[in-house]
Amino acid sequence: MQTGRGTSIVPANRVAWTPAGFTHCHRSHGDTDMRIVFLAPSLARLIPDRPAVFLASGLAREVLLALTGPRQYDDAAPDYSRSARSRLHRVLVDELREADEQPLHLPEPRDDRLQAIARMLYETPADNATLAELGKTIGASTRTLSRLLRNELGMTFYEWRTQMRIHHALVLLADGHDTIQTAHACGWANPSSFIAAFTNIVGSTPGRYRATGQTTAHASQLPMVVKSSG
Repeated sequence: MQTGRGTSIVPANRVAWTPAGFTHCHRSHGDTDMRIVFLAPSLARLIPDRPAVFLASGLAREVLLALTGPRQYDDAAPDYSRSARSRLHRVLVDELREADEQPLHLPEPRDDRLQAIARMLYETPADNATLAELGKTIGASTRTLSRLLRNELGMTFYEWRTQMRIHHALVLLADGHDTIQTAHACGWANPSSFIAAFTNIVGSTPGRYRATGQTTAHASQLPMVVKSSG
């Protein structure tokens, strides 16, 4: 999911929240069954007034599935009453308010020099050039670039590149690449280092993430999106 604030990846164990007024777009990779729920303004104001990604509790996941299940598209399935749907929405909001934010967020740099480096990192994620080497290419010092990264993105260069590589890895895994192929394509010299970095950021090993993406029937493997309706 992309907004003016950057890009967030929403794997199956997360819930993405988008308040009203934020222009955004979705892009999926691999087989995707996305579930979207809209909240009334009276409930939406109880959740952060900025895009966020939350860890999905078991209860939140089941509520989202209930609100987007066969009752919504099968006339033969009994529908929830208006009051029942209202109660489910309130439960969902309560769960999101208690949930930890776990963003896989890649902020969008504003400075032209950082944007130039971002393009290079996007195009060649396996390149292990240092910040100094990249800086020479665009005519900026390591000190200047480090300061811009800290002030604009709140990250070190290592953290920023690792986040970019993990984003790229998530796409490759969703498209069916195995762990070893993905590790090398994203710049890790050995799979064990990649697995450690991936697990630390995503909360799942690459193999487990890839396996769940290949079986979309299970409730826990569905990406969830919540939006404000106004």
